[in-house]
Amino acid sequence: MVDAARARKLADRIQQIVAEMLERRIKDPRLGFVTVTDTRVTADLREATVFYTVYGSEAERSDSAAALESAKGIIRSEVGRQTGVRFAPTLTFKHDPLPDSARHLDDLITAARSRDAEVARRAETASYAGEADPYRKPEEGEADLGEDDQA
Repeated sequence: MVDAARARKLADRIQQIVAEMLERRIKDPRLGFVTVTDTRVTADLREATVFYTVYGSEAERSDSAAALESAKGIIRSEVGRQTGVRFAPTLTFKHDPLPDSARHLDDLITAARSRDAEVARRAETASYAGEADPYRKPEEGEADLGEDDQA
């Protein structure tokens, strides 16, 4: 069984190799602005999943996915050559939805901040519905009884 540290080191190295290959050696015109975000390797070092994002529209994303799928063999052979492992791991490319989720969360946080600012603006000019201090106060002649004396 392989330890997790070796699998993580191999995953980091594969991420570097794939990013370098996409930048320098793969000349597919369908390949858009691709960023390799993460790589995960199984414990037996046989399969590697490469997560990527594409800057652009849905059509550019699908074109880039097709370009990565067609270049998978070249990238795998280069990974095997540069890492020196006995078996080059099988590569699987998956689109990383994390940036889209982060963008959606940023939009939600911005909307919540604007609603909070609106509530704060309305609270500045608001007045109490009843008295400003609704709690009963002892009158001047009344003695203040403690908790032990009230029964």
